[in-house]
Amino acid sequence: MKSALKCSVLSVMLLTAATAWGKTPALASCTRSANLLACVDADGNAYSVNTVGNTIYLRGFEKNGKRYWAQTNSRFGQMTFFTGIASDGEAWVGYTRRVGWTTINRFSSSGGSSAKFTCSRLTGC
Repeated sequence: MKSALKCSVLSVMLLTAATAWGKTPALASCTRSANLLACVDADGNAYSVNTVGNTIYLRGFEKNGKRYWAQTNSRFGQMTFFTGIASDGEAWVGYTRRVGWTTINRFSSSGGSSAKFTCSRLTGC
């Protein structure tokens, strides 16, 4: 799957975790208002996060793929469902379920990618 979905699912963790080689990733430059966060990273990718109640709207631009994408996350208790679409026609759906300090994540895309992975605050993903 293209990196837009992975970035939108794991963006918070990527900003705070070290990379697989032990280097700290370059942080994005962000501007914030009451409900909106807009960021651009060192690679030229851009995204914004808008929160309205229990719904989070993500929009972005992936520089390498030269495509725009949008994703909507809706939270219901410990479950968060998300759907997204990109300018090249790829669409994806998935969910994240919190169980204590662990999250169970599953997604699939129209591009043929799918995955299920578990993340923990103590051990990572």
